Amino acid sequence: MSATSQPDLSFVVPCHNEEGNLRPLVAALRQAAEAAGRSWELILTDDRSTDGSWALIKELAAADPRIRGQRFARNCGQSAAMFAGMKAARGRHIVTLDADLQNDPRDLPALLAPLNHFDCVCGTRVESRKQGDSWVRILSSRIANGVRNRLSGEHISDAGCCFRAFKRECVDHLKFFKGMHRFLPTLFKIEGYTVTEVPISHNPRGAGTTHYGVWNRLFASFYDLLAVRWMKKRMFRYTVEERT
Repeated sequence: MSATSQPDLSFVVPCHNEEGNLRPLVAALRQAAEAAGRSWELILTDDRSTDGSWALIKELAAADPRIRGQRFARNCGQSAAMFAGMKAARGRHIVTLDADLQNDPRDLPALLAPLNHFDCVCGTRVESRKQGDSWVRILSSRIANGVRNRLSGEHISDAGCCFRAFKRECVDHLKFFKGMHRFLPTLFKIEGYTVTEVPISHNPRGAGTTHYGVWNRLFASFYDLLAVRWMKKRMFRYTVEERT
């Protein structure tokens, strides 16, 4: 793929203190994309890491022109890093995932196949999490998803899963706000796009420590949820039938 051609896939990965995971993640994404016969690029957005993540991103980008890095001037959070990556993406389809190796790139074909019929495909870890997560993490995730679905009128079983694939036009009119990444399926639906879910695997974290706990799952997104609920009720679509 030349530097100016449009790739099939843009992998968008937000990164904060993931130095130990980046090299194996890049290798796994490269293998998954090439096994699927897809041209690709990778956008790594460093959310002002304090370890060696940015130095490694620059090294990886220098070794492969398909890899691009960008670094925030200050720590802005996962939603900002993901949004910045999506806006920098050039691919026909965008694939978002976390940098901690808990999302398995080998699930890529399962995410891409439904794009023939849907605009966005979300991974769900409801079944796979039973194999390794603690009961606290499982319960907090179920409660958080239940509350979100109840208040937003949604049926997304795993809104916290960032492993998603969608057509690039889905982000054309997307509005950024803190916590946005949790509500991408609903925001896409508001714009008239179709969304489905597919089961994916769930791996133990690679290197480093998790940046999100029970508090984040249960409470941190509550105000965002109320805003999304308001948007869903108040926004509507119109069609111009004729022009003179």
